[in-house]
Amino acid sequence: MSETLIAVEKLDKLFGARWALHGVTFTIGHGEIVALVGPNGAGKTTLLRTIGTLARPTAGHVWIGKIPVSEHPNAARGALGFVGHQTFMYDDLTAQENLHFYARLYDLPNASARVRAVAERTGIAHRLNDLARTLSRGLQQRLTLARMLLHQPAVLLLDEPYTGLDKVAADLLDHIMLEAKSEGRAVLFSTHDLERGLAVCDRAIIMKAGKVAHDLPRAAWRDLAGFMEIYARVLEANP
Repeated sequence: MSETLIAVEKLDKLFGARWALHGVTFTIGHGEIVALVGPNGAGKTTLLRTIGTLARPTAGHVWIGKIPVSEHPNAARGALGFVGHQTFMYDDLTAQENLHFYARLYDLPNASARVRAVAERTGIAHRLNDLARTLSRGLQQRLTLARMLLHQPAVLLLDEPYTGLDKVAADLLDHIMLEAKSEGRAVLFSTHDLERGLAVCDRAIIMKAGKVAHDLPRAAWRDLAGFMEIYARVLEANP
């Protein structure tokens, strides 16, 4: 698995009698940005949570680099940065206190300098002394991005990261993902904002009913309209 940073093999996840994921297989290499797209209920969030060690698969395997996630989840977490629907921030701590808390979890040297660096990178340095619960949704999302970047992970996982961001913050997120690509990291993110997501990704994985319905390289579509033609055909096809 040395050539990839994310490897997913025959991944299944059952909730009762319902397949949330079924036979999902793909790899993502160094310096790749991959968008996960599909309708609500397609399995995107479940997939990201499973790769991110927040949910256990029913069957199948996930590797982060050479680390088998099921066998060594703590080691995998050290290589992962995750942004989900929850901020994982403590409301009654300041932004700075939250970031220092996570810096201690990752046993980061020079934690204060690192906290300052990610705060400046995400545009929240002027709000570090504010309680997390007093921040707007957009600023909380910026704080979550700062938390994701703290330990300089090799893999970034983001679930609908554009939610709540204004254009300036969304542009910042694009720059963060493109910067990660230039540094040889892997980025996997889900989005319903196809225009923005397709502009930064190298591949688009279309999910449908818990399966990978199509894995498209950037060259497969001319523009947003061209992608939407493919997307519509995939969704209309029988399972």
